[in-house]
Amino acid sequence: MRKAFTLVEIMIVVAIIGIILAIAVPSFLRARETSRATACQGNLKQFDAAKQQWALENKKNADATPVESDLIASTLYIKATPVCPNGGDYTIGDMATDPACSIGTSLGASNTAWHHVLTK
Repeated sequence: MRKAFTLVEIMIVVAIIGIILAIAVPSFLRARETSRATACQGNLKQFDAAKQQWALENKKNADATPVESDLIASTLYIKATPVCPNGGDYTIGDMATDPACSIGTSLGASNTAWHHVLTK
C-alpha cells in the first residue's frame, strides 16, 4: 500500500498558507511605510536643527534662508546629504518655515506633528 497525500489535503495546506500570507503581507507593507516615514521625519528634524544652529552661530534672523552648502559638509552641521527613503526632494526654506519633503512628510507647525502620504 502506497502512502501519498490526497488532493484535498494539499488544497487545505495551500489554503492555510494563503490565509497566513493574506494576514502577514499587509502588515509588512505597513511597517515598511511607517519606517520610511519615520526616516524622512528624522531627516527633516536634522535639517531643522542644522538651520537653527546655523542661524544662531551666524546671528541670522527669521527672514534668512540657508542653502545646502551652509548646512551640509564634512565640517558643518550635517556631514552627508540626507536622502528621502521614498525618493522625494527636501526643501530647506527660510528660518520662519519648517523643512519639507516633496513626498508629504512634514514637521508641522509645532515640529512634533507629522504625517506621511502613502505614494504607492
